[in-house]
Amino acid sequence: MAFRAQTVVADVALAALAFALAYIIALAQPGSIPGLPPSLTFVQLTALYGAVAGVFALLFRRELSPWRYVSIPDALVLARGALLTVGVFLLAVFVLDRARGVPRSALFMAPLFQMVASMGVRIARRALHERALDSFSPLKTVTDRAQAPTLLLIGPPSLADTYLRDVARSHDRTYTPVGIVTTERRDVGQQVRGVCILDTLDRLDEALAELRRWNRYPRAILFLEEPARLKGLTADQLGRLKNDGIRLLRLPSIVELPQHDSVTLLPMRDINIEELLARDPIELDRGAIGKLIRGRRVLITGAGGSIGAELCRQVAAFDCAHLTLLDISETALFEIEREMRETFPHIPRKAVLCDVRVASRLTAAFKAEKPDLVFHAAALKHVSMVEQHPCEGVLTNVIGTWNVAEASKASGAGQMVLISTDKAVDPTNVMGATKRMAEAVIQAQQSGAKGTRFSAVRFGNVLGSAGSVVPIFKSQIERGGPVTITHPDMERFFMTIPEAAQLVLHAVATSAEGERRGARLFLLEMGEPVRIMDLARQMIALSGRAPGRDIEIEITGLRPGEKLTEALLDETESSEPCAPKVLEVISNSALRVTDDHLKRLSELAQGGDADEVRTALFELVAQVRGEKPGAAPNLRVIAGG
Repeated sequence: MAFRAQTVVADVALAALAFALAYIIALAQPGSIPGLPPSLTFVQLTALYGAVAGVFALLFRRELSPWRYVSIPDALVLARGALLTVGVFLLAVFVLDRARGVPRSALFMAPLFQMVASMGVRIARRALHERALDSFSPLKTVTDRAQAPTLLLIGPPSLADTYLRDVARSHDRTYTPVGIVTTERRDVGQQVRGVCILDTLDRLDEALAELRRWNRYPRAILFLEEPARLKGLTADQLGRLKNDGIRLLRLPSIVELPQHDSVTLLPMRDINIEELLARDPIELDRGAIGKLIRGRRVLITGAGGSIGAELCRQVAAFDCAHLTLLDISETALFEIEREMRETFPHIPRKAVLCDVRVASRLTAAFKAEKPDLVFHAAALKHVSMVEQHPCEGVLTNVIGTWNVAEASKASGAGQMVLISTDKAVDPTNVMGATKRMAEAVIQAQQSGAKGTRFSAVRFGNVLGSAGSVVPIFKSQIERGGPVTITHPDMERFFMTIPEAAQLVLHAVATSAEGERRGARLFLLEMGEPVRIMDLARQMIALSGRAPGRDIEIEITGLRPGEKLTEALLDETESSEPCAPKVLEVISNSALRVTDDHLKRLSELAQGGDADEVRTALFELVAQVRGEKPGAAPNLRVIAGG
């Protein structure tokens, strides 16, 4: 309150001073005051003007706007207040003595002086806060620039202005901005807060050459937008920059931000290769997700995996009431629990070392934790490994999903969400077949009026996840090659880990709406599939090397159960939009999976006969898809040997 009172007093004093100055200047002009003697003295007029200004300062709540953050909207409000002040002042003195003691020219000068004074002190305060006056100290500026590495900004001027303003406010001296490369030709040659816009993105090489000529070559480049959105950047360019020792930095995207409305200065971080390969990211409704998760108890199976760990981060960022981390991998569980403890110390949490295949232990853990929301990310997902060990795939992916669903119902959870894959569509390998059966398990769940809601989320390959193609290619490139590809025409859908986790959260928010209680299946519109050959060539180029010259690409042939292309919808399925870029799958399954089906499958898997398990699994999948019961699986693309 004291600070607010000081602000009002300062505005009143500045207004009074502005009127006094205008009055004195007006007196110097002959004939400025009417012939009749005034009844109000100079002091009374000045006090009256200041009092009126104070009333409008209170009405417009000027005391709530800190001077160090003054902006154009504040200037407009100050101007409106000054004009209203002189208008009401004139009305008051006209009523008191018909304005006989007020010089007419003072009425024009007073609001101008008032606006200049009010805005001037605020600009000076902001300049001190942002250390803008440092430019008047040449030696200090030169010293700072000599110590801080140079930084080139890439992005639109509006985002550059926001970043430079935040840097000034936080007094950050980590880097010295030396230029901006924009996306619009019309902006070239202008300046943003003293930093010159050098050139457009398609002339990045020329801009860098100019900086080198002036001995201002950047040691880091900051992308102000998602790198995948910037048109004109090539993999060869980025590879050369990395070879020159330039750090490629970016600000966090919306899906990586904590659930706070504002951040003083967003932390920069190095760009991952997969971010440069990804398509335009899809941003979903964070408000609905936050409303659902905030204050809820959340349990995540497979919490130590790529998707599970990202779910943990995003759920914690939305301020859940309690987070339960469940995984069978001791090392993975330790790492994610440690990360949560360090990053989100205020979130209550518990790490549970448990196998989803052990129903009794799982149910006991669920009843002890009493989750409101359950995310089931635990799975065996590597196609080749599950193909070699079908019994393990069935026990984890199918029976494990059944156990989690039963435990969710037994513990009274509000919702359970299964993480699925596009390999579940018309599956030709055991991993895809087990995930299709897991979807069928979820779709077979029926909830009562107050029962658990069930849903599943289906998406394509995740860039950067453990065992995915990008880390494999990266490792092969670091070793000097060759980069191995099973087929030159192979295509896959790709998305980033934060996108995948956000889609899962969005599925929870969507399935929680309305009166519908049945299980639901969601998928993301993933755009066009990416050729794995093109992906390999891009990654080699991003490493600063040439495909076929520095690093060879080797074709190894398709593996058992591997398809050339993936689909997001089966022949027996249709879809309808339920949110921007999100579809709900309408399944016409010919078979409703029952406990008897699952018990028989479990018995076969525990028996350890791989061929028998594979046959039984594909027979069930064929019935789910509407094929002839007992028919052999439709293995369209199978490698020999």
